[in-house]
Amino acid sequence: MGNSTSCCVSSSPKLRRNAHSRLEPYRPEPELSREDTGCNLQHISDRENIDELNMEYNPSDHPRASTIFLSKSQTDVREKRKSLYVNHQHPSGPMRRKYSSCSTIFLDDSTVSQPNLKYTIKCVSLAIYYHIKNRNVDGRMLLDIFDEKLHPLSKSEVPSDYDKHDPEQKQIYRFVRTLFSAAQLTAECAIVTLVYLERLLTYAEIDICPAYWKRIVLGAILLASKVWDDQAVWNVDYCQILKDITVEDMNELERQFLELLQFNINVPSSVYAKYYFDLRSLSEANNLSFPLEPLSRDKAQKLEAISRLCDDKYKDLRKAAKKRSVSADNLTVVRWSPAIIS
Repeated sequence: MGNSTSCCVSSSPKLRRNAHSRLEPYRPEPELSREDTGCNLQHISDRENIDELNMEYNPSDHPRASTIFLSKSQTDVREKRKSLYVNHQHPSGPMRRKYSSCSTIFLDDSTVSQPNLKYTIKCVSLAIYYHIKNRNVDGRMLLDIFDEKLHPLSKSEVPSDYDKHDPEQKQIYRFVRTLFSAAQLTAECAIVTLVYLERLLTYAEIDICPAYWKRIVLGAILLASKVWDDQAVWNVDYCQILKDITVEDMNELERQFLELLQFNINVPSSVYAKYYFDLRSLSEANNLSFPLEPLSRDKAQKLEAISRLCDDKYKDLRKAAKKRSVSADNLTVVRWSPAIIS
């Protein structure tokens, strides 16, 4: 009889035959360093720690970092509440908030997947207003591409003190509403606009001032409409809305906006949801609540149908996961067996 050995070659190179058919231990070759191979690329694990260190400074990239507009609005909200407490007044006069009862349930028509367009634009305009009002005056870089004096949006003469007076919240709302109404943009696009705006402030280390806010908001809306909407609005279409601006100016604004964002136009769903709920918190703090309507029979039936559909999908997923676990338990373990070679 011959020797007993395996009928299959082992994949692990533990043993190797020499010229005399003797088995000798396998000696692994020494690993080459990055300097020896000439490859000095940074490993992906080394780059991940940098993002974690800057997480609190990048709210538009990380869902756990607090939004800038909400933190800038806290000072004004506290002062407003303090004055109301001292004067014993309600901000909107008589109490007009609606509460649900046993017979009537009040709901607003705004959800994270389908926000209310009008009130979302109002909240975004309010966030921009707080950015301008509570901006950092010193130590910030100024960029000519956003200067309305150098790149006017209309042929009318820009006032000499255009950079001295902060715009009101209504003025910002009218500007944003005009663009969204003419371009037929969605409420989700307004939230993405605010994400890009705060990402620009963080990456470029700039602040919105009275001389810059219109062109910064225009650039954010331009980019958000192209990223979010399937049928994006072209730059020439914005020239039809803003009659006195040229296509070349719009192209240059978009190009420099993208460069300042470092071409990072990704908006994770968690970041989008964070901005949506922070906008709702901002509206509640400034008595800009979303409109409440009584729950009708038709709407209740639609909600019930959606809930039933989601429940069925959840049950199907659980069944599929259970089947996969059962099939994995029934797998037989394949082992190598020795064979007799004569």
